[in-house]
Amino acid sequence: MLDFPVENLSAEDVERLRGIFEPLTHSVRELVDATIRTEMDAESVALAKAEIDAATARLRERQLEGSFGVRFGSDGDQMPWGNVVIGMRNPVAPPLVFVPSADGGVRADFHLGAAYEGPPGHVHGGVAAMILDHALGGAASAPDKPRLTGTITMRYRRMTPLGALHVVAAIVRTEGVKTFATGHLADADGVTVEAEGVFIQPRWARD
Repeated sequence: MLDFPVENLSAEDVERLRGIFEPLTHSVRELVDATIRTEMDAESVALAKAEIDAATARLRERQLEGSFGVRFGSDGDQMPWGNVVIGMRNPVAPPLVFVPSADGGVRADFHLGAAYEGPPGHVHGGVAAMILDHALGGAASAPDKPRLTGTITMRYRRMTPLGALHVVAAIVRTEGVKTFATGHLADADGVTVEAEGVFIQPRWARD
């Protein structure tokens, strides 16, 4: 049992929690990939299932009610660890690590494996849309000015292969509570999906 709550943490405690949970999340991501690609015999699969069920039961002995949400450290830094795109504690997340780009937007290099497949050997279109939605929303928002997706349009120029990928997004303009952003997903050969969207500052976050 953890001896401190998962909120209002010092930077030291945040890193301590990261050291506990990030390796677990990585192991579960590896498990998902192995589950998809294994060719072991039925006895080995049954044994693995029993071990997984036992581990799941152990982790459920003490857990949160509902989702993780967004926690905050004592310095105000966000901890969106359950997020499906960037969540450090979410094995479904690739995860992406966004950094500022030269044009004031955001970018990320990442890898998508077998768990994100749609067409054979390629990324599911819904996964590509999810990543671009998050990227455009991240570019359109600021820590003190969150903006949520109003509308978003995707243009699928070609299929996106599984493997090493890159995403970028930037603001085009802002009109009142609306911010317009564009971005794209690309592999080593160029752009695969383009996106443009309108992001709205919610009423509860307005001055």
